[in-house]
Amino acid sequence: MMLQPSPPLSLNALLDDPKGLQHHIQHSLHAAANPQPLWEDGHPINNGLSVVFFLLGMQRTASGRPLEPCVILNKRSAKVLQPGDICCPGGGIAPRIDRLLAGLLGLPLGPMQYWEYRPFWQRQAPRSLPRLRLLLATALREGLEEMRLNPLGVGFQGVLPPERLVMFRRIIYPLVGWVGRQRHFFPNWEVAEVVRIPLRDLLAPANYLGLQLKIKSQGAHGEDGGDMGLFPAFRCHTFQGTEFLWGATYRITMSFLQRVFGFVPPDPEMGTVVEKHLGADYLSGKD
Repeated sequence: MMLQPSPPLSLNALLDDPKGLQHHIQHSLHAAANPQPLWEDGHPINNGLSVVFFLLGMQRTASGRPLEPCVILNKRSAKVLQPGDICCPGGGIAPRIDRLLAGLLGLPLGPMQYWEYRPFWQRQAPRSLPRLRLLLATALREGLEEMRLNPLGVGFQGVLPPERLVMFRRIIYPLVGWVGRQRHFFPNWEVAEVVRIPLRDLLAPANYLGLQLKIKSQGAHGEDGGDMGLFPAFRCHTFQGTEFLWGATYRITMSFLQRVFGFVPPDPEMGTVVEKHLGADYLSGKD
C-alpha cells in the first residue's frame, strides 16, 4: 500500500529523524521524477552512459562526534583521470553481469524492498522499471568494487535528472541510496579516501564559494596552461585538509538539495573566490 506523505517537518527535525528523512527524500524525489523510459530505445548502454550512486547515511565525521546524516563520496586517487576530485561512486554499465544482477533486484529482500514508489513505477512506467533495475545493479556493483559498499545494506531512494558531460561526451544517471548500518569502507586503487559531508554543512550558505580553476601545461616546467574559468563550489574540511566539491558532482548534489530541501546555493560571483591548480595530467591521466 502506498504510504501517504507525512506533514512537513522542520529542517532540524528532519535531520534528527533518519526514518522521517528517508520518507521525505523518497517523496520529494518522486514528486520531481519523470517516470518515462530512462533512455531512448536503441541507445547503446555501454557507450557514453554512466551510473553514479549518490549515497547518504548516518555517519560519524570525526572521533567523538555523534552520528549524523551525511553524503558519502569518494576522492579520486592519483591513478585515475581527474585525480583529487570528489565524486560519487559509479561507472559504466557492464551489460552481461549487470543484467544478471538486475534480475536479482526483483527479489523481496533487495534494495528496492522499502522503496515506497515501486508500485507506482510498476503501474505507470513498466518499461522504465527494468532499466532502473539495470542502473541500480551497476551502481551497487561499482560501489562494491570502489569502496566495498555492502549491496544488501543500501536502500533505494529515487532518481535524479541525468547529467550531461560535454567534455567527456557522457550521460550520467544519478541514483540516490541510503546506507544502513555500514560505517567503514575500504577503498580500492581508484579511490584515495572516502569523504563524508554532513547535510547540515551542505545546507549552510557560508560554505559555498567560487573556484577559479587553472590547469598546468604539459611543458617541462609545468607552467599554467590556462584559466578554465570560475566554477561554483562547496568547501569542506576533512582529516586530510580542505576539499572542494565542484563540477558534475556539485551539480548532482545541488539537484538533490534543491528537490529535497528547496536549497539554492549563493551566486559564486558574489562571494569568496579561491584558486585551485590542476595538474597537467588532470584530463589525460598518468603516463
